[in-house]
This record gives sequence, structure tokens and C-alpha cells, in this order.
Amino acid sequence: MNDPRESWYDDDAGPVVRLFALTRGRSGSTRTDVNMLTLVVTSPMGRLRRHEPEYSAIQHLARTPQSVAEIAAHLHLPITTTKILVGDLIGDGVLDFRAPVATPDSGGVGTSDITMLRALLKGIQSL
Repeated sequence: MNDPRESWYDDDAGPVVRLFALTRGRSGSTRTDVNMLTLVVTSPMGRLRRHEPEYSAIQHLARTPQSVAEIAAHLHLPITTTKILVGDLIGDGVLDFRAPVATPDSGGVGTSDITMLRALLKGIQSL
């Protein structure tokens, strides 16, 4: 009767916590250097200080390099929400990151970026 999951989890629908609750009302990230192609990995020096399960899941997923899009797909969260949560962990020093490099001759998308996008799409489709 006092199951802690009972108040916020529905077996059919999953978590019933609104997305703005996960981000504490923030609708956008203050980090302009984080996008869906940004690669993140858990920092050996970082220590998780946040208690929400999404932060722990992101830290766990990022034990191997992951893009923000891959993390969003694994957690079934929108990219915008995931960018905010990942940005929080970067700010806390829990995650290291590397933004994709844009080449001037490609209008912002280089050949290696296209290859990575194809690999990313293939990975997401396999989920």
C-alpha cells in the first residue's frame, strides 16, 4: 500500500512524472555547446550528487561514449529534456563531453558527421 513507486509509476503508461518536473521547469539548456550529436562519457573525477534516477541512468549509460541522442533513445526521453539533464551533469563534472566539429565547406556538416549520423540512426533503429 505504501509502495514508493505507486504514486508516480503506472504499469501500462510508465513514469507519470511530467518532463518539466525532471528539468525543474527549465525548457532549454543554458549550454549552447551540447546538441544531439555531442558525445559524453563518465568522467573519472566526477561524483554524482543528484538523486533523481535519470541522472544515475545517464551516468551509467555514459560509461562508454554515447551521443545525447543515444541516451535520449535509451531513456525514452525527448532530446530537449536529455540535453538539459546531460548539461547538468557536465556542469557538475560528472560527464566529459566532445561536441561534433563542423567544417566550413560543408555548411556545418562534414563527411565524418554524415558517417556518424548514419551510425547513430542505425543504432537507434536497432533499439
